[in-house]
Amino acid sequence: MTMNDTMMAVLSAFSGGVLGAVFFVGLWWTVREAMRSQHPGLLVLASMLWRTGLVVEGFYLVSGGQWQRLLFCLAGFIFARMILLRVLPKADNLPGPLATEMGLNAP
Repeated sequence: MTMNDTMMAVLSAFSGGVLGAVFFVGLWWTVREAMRSQHPGLLVLASMLWRTGLVVEGFYLVSGGQWQRLLFCLAGFIFARMILLRVLPKADNLPGPLATEMGLNAP
């Protein structure tokens, strides 16, 4: 593996991490806002289409037609998910009547 290959692997993994952070923070935000929204289905659908489109486009651009870059990008994406699962607030902090009804805010 040359220096150029190593740099591309690092950049691909970093890009995957950024894509993962945007995707999963967007998902977290969508779930929180859907609890308050007048049209939660529309919000969830629009968010899913936007987030998925962004990630697919990002993976396509980062890979440059090389499966190795795609693999590093995917690894960064998954790593971002693992980090965000530890950092973002849990479901018991969700606001709204639905969260209370589901027992998520119960003491």
